[in-house]
Amino acid sequence: MLEFEEALARVLAAVPATTSEYVSLSGSAGRVLAEQVRSPIDLPVFDNSAMDGYGLRAADVASAKPDSPARLRLAGRIAAGEVLAGKVTAGTCVRLFTGSPLPAGADAVVMQEDTLVEPGAPGEVLILAPAVPGENVRSRGGDVKRGSTIVSAGEFLTAGRIGLLAAAGMTGVRVGRQPTVGLLATGSELQEPGQPLAPGRVYESNRLALAVLTGRAGAVPRTFPLVTDELAATSRALEEACSQCDAVVTTGGVSVGEMDFIRRAFEQTGGELEFWKVAIKPGRPFAFGRRRGALLFGLPGNPVSALVTFLLLVRPALLRWQGAANASLPVLPGVLAEPLVNIGGRRHFMRVRMDSAGKVYSAGVQASHILSSVAAANGLVDVPPDTTLSASATVSVLHWD
Repeated sequence: MLEFEEALARVLAAVPATTSEYVSLSGSAGRVLAEQVRSPIDLPVFDNSAMDGYGLRAADVASAKPDSPARLRLAGRIAAGEVLAGKVTAGTCVRLFTGSPLPAGADAVVMQEDTLVEPGAPGEVLILAPAVPGENVRSRGGDVKRGSTIVSAGEFLTAGRIGLLAAAGMTGVRVGRQPTVGLLATGSELQEPGQPLAPGRVYESNRLALAVLTGRAGAVPRTFPLVTDELAATSRALEEACSQCDAVVTTGGVSVGEMDFIRRAFEQTGGELEFWKVAIKPGRPFAFGRRRGALLFGLPGNPVSALVTFLLLVRPALLRWQGAANASLPVLPGVLAEPLVNIGGRRHFMRVRMDSAGKVYSAGVQASHILSSVAAANGLVDVPPDTTLSASATVSVLHWD
């Protein structure tokens, strides 16, 4: 039985090198950038006004005060998107608006609130406050210098990064290819939701939940029909899924019972298992292997175990597949509002709920079949074997929702 860190390292080592594709910027949200992007232009592109006011020479208004204003001649007006043919000279100013290009000769902007235009003298502006060079001016290249890196390879394309790329004039980017992930649920007791529930049967829920997590990890989920507990049926299902997908995630059938067929069926179809036990709770039975370029992740059938092992061992692999520089779950510091107790011999990734103030609560009963604790949870806390984490202890929360 492997320790978690060794199991994760072996999974990540088996992930193939990232391949890339070019996509439009409008369709790149959530994707992983495959190459460094440098800005072809300065941002801002030109010196411009940070607010409505007047562009002028700071030296002309150095001593301006409300009771002794500087009187300047109005030499023009520049709206956003326009340019001025002339320049600001001594004793003159130009009316500007937020985003207006700073005219030649000007080195500062006095905001409108610090000025006065008398009704009888529309061609003059009274400046009521002094200015210093650069005041209220957005300098060319003050945000981004031409040629500088604006997004690095391996970073996720967030709204902010997409906005920056668009501001630099980009229309598309090269991103890591998304793996297609087949989702298989095994068990003769399983039944599709929406049908009358037969005696001894349960509605299958793992594929839908894992499809959500697969999509959030940037991969493309593909759901396959339910598989009965038969070796031949399991072999056929694995053969089909592995031939059509980059990775296959199964739930159920990975333990040691006589009705657990995943491992045998996978090897029967030419797959090679790397390992099938991990020293964590929930989720000790976890099969990982390879078959003709496709990866197999055999998860336990219990919904909580399936979700936890997906988050800890499958999600990182899907992100690494796309070239993500950081494939780990976000880690947030929190303070326990109540004790977390692990009396077992395996480290227990316990479901918790973290509130906006950083307080961390148990999400409920921690048994591997309790779905209500998953619904209430938004994170995991790694509790070592035979350990009690007391209330008020600071913990690291693996945040997932």
